[in-house]
Amino acid sequence: MSFRTSFLGADYQLLTQLTPAAFEAAALALFRYQARHCPPYQAYLAGLARKGDDYDPASVQRLTDIPFLPIEFFKTQEVRTDPTAWQPQEVFRSSGTTLQQRSRHLVRDPALYRANAAAIFERVYGPLTGWTFLALLPSYLEQGESSLVAMVEDFSQRSGQAQPAFFLRDHAGLLRALGEAKQQPGRRVMLFGVTYALLDLAAEYSSAPELQDLVVLETGGMKGRRREMIREELHQELQQAFGPAPIHSEYGMTELLSQAYSPGHGRFYCPPQLRVLLRDPADPFSVSENRPDGAINIIDLANADSCAFIETKDLARSHPDGSFEVLGRLDNSDIRGCSQLV
Repeated sequence: MSFRTSFLGADYQLLTQLTPAAFEAAALALFRYQARHCPPYQAYLAGLARKGDDYDPASVQRLTDIPFLPIEFFKTQEVRTDPTAWQPQEVFRSSGTTLQQRSRHLVRDPALYRANAAAIFERVYGPLTGWTFLALLPSYLEQGESSLVAMVEDFSQRSGQAQPAFFLRDHAGLLRALGEAKQQPGRRVMLFGVTYALLDLAAEYSSAPELQDLVVLETGGMKGRRREMIREELHQELQQAFGPAPIHSEYGMTELLSQAYSPGHGRFYCPPQLRVLLRDPADPFSVSENRPDGAINIIDLANADSCAFIETKDLARSHPDGSFEVLGRLDNSDIRGCSQLV
């Protein structure tokens, strides 16, 4: 049996049932494997060794000892574990402008991404069949190869809903679909939206009854179309159009196969297969499980085929209950989507 088969299990539900102790054991085993079988990660660790840092996988005994791969590698390298054993069946690319190089996540098993995303969603929100999903994600649709679009499309198919999920910039069509969806008994309605598009919809139809009594999940991203806003200001503005209920959010990115959700008030909760650790922004190797704030390092065990250990450019604050808030971005880093507000 291959390491990948034994690690992921016969189905992908294994990842969603990990205890904290099991997570650490699984993460250390995956680290030792990827340190030898993911060429870009192996080269990065070898570079650290040449600088005098100890990267020997056998010497890593704690999560905080793991060197995390800078997220920029996904822009310039094919980040794949066991690359000779498979070819990508799907490629996800980050959003960006024509002046930016887009990150690429090469996906070995598209079913893993979709099954994992569905399990994470259902852990927070209940069965997909109890929802109707509508989406306002124009830039993601236009640029293509979006993991977020793939996820929402899969959710809508699994839900068995009658309405189409995507409306590009057709606000009038979206309002009609919202009205129809809200009439269906036994279903709740969730509207996924990139931030600037939700603000545009709210400005055009601020008093529309169709915008009430639904769950609004903003995925971040101004894409240069509006001024950047802190979360409190953004959610206050959105609540004026969508009602007094809290605005929900997703923390995810192209380089991950898992997501964290915020059911309101900007605090994200990780599923069992995802862990956020914070570091001193000035020291990439000062990772701690107890820092109250800092830059995010993230472990995504679903990234068994790419790299599970990623050093991001996001800033966060942690809370005693294990949740975290995204505070913004490090200086001079690209403004990205997925709830990275500054």
